[in-house]
Order: sequence, then C-alpha cells, then structure tokens
Amino acid sequence: MRIGAIEAGGTKFVCGIGNEHGEIEERISLPTEHPDSTLREVLNYFRDKQVEAIGIGTFGPIDIDPASATYGFVTTTPKPGWSGYDFLGTMKRELPVPYGWDTDVNAAAFGEAKWGAAKGLNSALYYTVGTGIGVGVYTEGKLVHGLLHPEGGHVLTRRHPEDTFAGFCPYHGDCLEGMAAGPAIGQRWGVKADELTKDHPAWQMEAFYLGQAISSAILLLSPKKVILGGGVMHQEQLFPLIRAEVQKNLNGYASHEALREGIDSYIVPPGLGDNAGLCGSIALGIDALERQQ
Repeated sequence: MRIGAIEAGGTKFVCGIGNEHGEIEERISLPTEHPDSTLREVLNYFRDKQVEAIGIGTFGPIDIDPASATYGFVTTTPKPGWSGYDFLGTMKRELPVPYGWDTDVNAAAFGEAKWGAAKGLNSALYYTVGTGIGVGVYTEGKLVHGLLHPEGGHVLTRRHPEDTFAGFCPYHGDCLEGMAAGPAIGQRWGVKADELTKDHPAWQMEAFYLGQAISSAILLLSPKKVILGGGVMHQEQLFPLIRAEVQKNLNGYASHEALREGIDSYIVPPGLGDNAGLCGSIALGIDALERQQ
C-alpha cells in the first residue's frame, strides 16, 4: 500500500507517505497559515505521489458526522481563517481518493493501537499535552465519536490548594487545558516549561492536574492503557509523579494489578514517539481504503 498521511496541527502540518506496516517512507513539514495557502501546499505535495488513500488527523474541533451538512469542516477553532472551513471537501475535490478523517488525538490513539504502546489491546486513551490538551479514545476496537468527538482537554478540575493561576482557556478558564497545557505552565511560572529544572515545583502541580483527569477517565472508560504524549510530556520526570497521583486518587478503588504494581507499564509514553500522529493518520487512510473496497 501507498498511503498519504496528514497530521494537521495548529502550528504546523506534517504530511507523509507510509505503508500498511505503519512505516513512514517520507515526510515534509509546513507552517499552518491561512487554510487556502496551507492546503495548496499540501495538495501540491500529494499530487504526484500516487497514493491509494489519505488519512487526516487534525486539530479541531471538527465535524466527524458523515450525515452532517458540514462533515469534514473545522468548526469553532480560534485559529484565524479555519473556523467553518471545509478542510476535507477541499482535499476531496482536488484529490479524489478515499479519506480517513478524525481528530489528531484520535489518530494518535489509533496509531498506538495498531503499531505502538497499545498494540494488541482493544482499548486505550491517548493524551497529548502541549500547546493545548487533547484526548483520543479507542475502545472496544474502535475510535469514539458520539455527538461530537472527545474533548477531554476541557474537563473541569479541582484546583491545587497552592495554585493562584486563573487559567488561560478562553472558554473555561481553569479547565484541564487552562491549567496544565504548556502555555499555562509558562504563564504561571514566568518561563517556558522546557526552561524549568526537573525538580521545580511546577511538575508536581502539573502531575496534580493531569493525575485528576486520568483518574476520572480510568473510572469512566476503564482503558487498558493510558498513553501520554505531546511536548510537555517530553519532561520524563512527570511520569512517576502522575502515576503516584493516579494511585492516590483511586485510593485502592477499581483495584487491578495494572493500577498497582503494573502502573509503570500502564501509564506510558507513546510507543511510536513523536510519530504517533502521523502513523495514526496512515492507519486512518488504510481504514478508509479497506472500507471502500
């Protein structure tokens, strides 16, 4: 197979070509600008690649309901020019191949389930913690959509008793994203996250918020693996802190070996590393091609 993949982020678009084994054969990176100019560059890249299908994992919110009149549109994003834009339709008109279409975090969850840390499992959660926070949900062997699609970065959280930061989310203020995404760390402490020392109190506070959200998701969805990716999670010292917070929050309830002795293998970084999103988009493309056939 020769499958096109698009990992569409708010800062950059990563486009690539892969195969049925999830192997990335080539890629390019483009800045995310106005949708017309961005997709012109994307289409120019794919025109002579002879791909059989294209998978798109994109920032959102997006319309993922095939019965909707705005299926394939980016909806209420604050990204200038993209709100109400017919992303999928623009691609289809220029390159008429089968398309997989989902959120970037659902795509990453799918990639991890196919070839990464959740390979062989029928459920997993994928959190990306970076400029924003997103959650991809893979359960009973398929990606979760529903009324819209999961927006787990905007769940409400209890405030850390020592935290006076108001939160930066323009919709909710102190939701998970507003308190724990990269910009929240920078605004709270006055320096970028990657400039903080590994023993800075920022990381314990970060683990407090992420641990809350993950504990709630475990109780609600009972995933067989929790995968934490994104730029903030490059701070590897966060993993043991988050695991400890989850165990403290669960307090022995929902008892399972994976949540006790096995938690180091339960809450993990992506098996595909920073390729999770692009590999997931390849998986979406393969899925679209197989459904058409």
